[in-house]
Amino acid sequence: MTALDICALDGDIDLDPHLVGGKAASLNRMAALGLPVPPAFVLTTTVWRNRHGEITDPASQLWSRIGEHIRALEHRTGRRFGAVTDPLLVSVRSGARTSMPGMMDTILNVGLAHRPAGDSFIVDVRRRLDEQFERVLGSRTPDEPWHQLRAAVLGVLASWDTPRARAYRALHGISDDEGTAVVVQAMVFGNRDRLSGTGVLFTRDPHTGTDTVYGEWLPQGQGEDVVSGRMNARPLTELAEAIPTAHRQLITAGALLEQTQRDVQDIEFTIDAGRLWLLQTRTATQSAEARIRHAVRMAEEGVIEPADALDRVTDADIETFLRPRLDPTVARTATVLAHGLPAGPGIGVGTVSAEEPPTDDTATAFVLARPTTAPEDVPAMSRAAAVVTDHGGVTSHAAVICRDLGVVCVVGCGSDATDGLLGRIVTVDGYDGRIYDGIVAVTAPGTPEDPDLVTLARWATQSGSTDTWPQLHLSVPR
Repeated sequence: MTALDICALDGDIDLDPHLVGGKAASLNRMAALGLPVPPAFVLTTTVWRNRHGEITDPASQLWSRIGEHIRALEHRTGRRFGAVTDPLLVSVRSGARTSMPGMMDTILNVGLAHRPAGDSFIVDVRRRLDEQFERVLGSRTPDEPWHQLRAAVLGVLASWDTPRARAYRALHGISDDEGTAVVVQAMVFGNRDRLSGTGVLFTRDPHTGTDTVYGEWLPQGQGEDVVSGRMNARPLTELAEAIPTAHRQLITAGALLEQTQRDVQDIEFTIDAGRLWLLQTRTATQSAEARIRHAVRMAEEGVIEPADALDRVTDADIETFLRPRLDPTVARTATVLAHGLPAGPGIGVGTVSAEEPPTDDTATAFVLARPTTAPEDVPAMSRAAAVVTDHGGVTSHAAVICRDLGVVCVVGCGSDATDGLLGRIVTVDGYDGRIYDGIVAVTAPGTPEDPDLVTLARWATQSGSTDTWPQLHLSVPR
């Protein structure tokens, strides 16, 4: 292996996302900006391409160098990997060049050498480690910390080739040859105490397109709790009340990252005993309406150029934006069967099912209804007219994937709410979160005269690009 197989994420040098993956590149950029990032290093995609070589041999030179990087984390954190008391624990995460939310594996809390008793925090940490090893790797957690680390690294590398990851790449046109990097990062703990928590911040609303920050947090939880949708998170306004200093720092960091990255950011964060840590930033997955609104606003604010705004908005975005919405006069008298959080805009009509119909049954529209969704559900979600879940918030797996797919989605309808929907024909309103009995009439939501579409059309005319953008006939003021 060469020096390109492993490197620290300390912001000292620019790193190629093709080599280190999007997650590592974002950590490195945040570190360079002086933002609070737990120390980390990355095994680059070179390791993935040679994953049947040195990485499988614990006596190899590569593992010797991994040991050096672990010692660097020990130096920066003041903790020792494998120690019985207050050990350095690490997360082991995938990091492809192209974001594949929820498709590959993560192992948290790696390095806990014993099975504790008494301390509720450490007991919770060990429980989570054991559950992830069993669920993700299908094995019992090794007691020896270095064995844990090797198993976690090999498992994350292997997750690139899981059926769900392959299906996601096929759906999104991502090459199977890109491979994944592996980020090893010092753990910070959102489940430590009452001044701890985890969450996700969007610098602007990715659902409606308003300019307000948007997101959720979960007190005394870890990141997987929020993303999986197993636990219902709370609005960020409650974080401002509970831990105001961390909230102010988060909002300030979000504004800086949006300015430097020149797009709406999706930021994962953890607060450990009152201290804010940033774990990732990436360009947010947005609904079609949000992409249009934000492109125009950011160009008007000078964050991007009008030409950039035109590049970001596609014909498909405009067509989606102009999809019908429910006729309000009819909806007022329709029966509401359930009500959750709107997470994927649009109107979906179909027969509610907990399972995906056979792939040869393309005539029957269906609404996928589950307690939560998981990466294995993505093929079914991509075929569904809408997705509805009992649990989870606006940053849960179901919400993020449906926005990415352009599928109507409502989440967090309440325990067992979807059981009462099974077999019914329903209308799912992804704009306000209601699920109606039967088929509800729709009406057009807007017109090409929408002010933001008019602005985009004017910019296209001024730039002389009307032959290529947009294909739809939008109104341009004379």
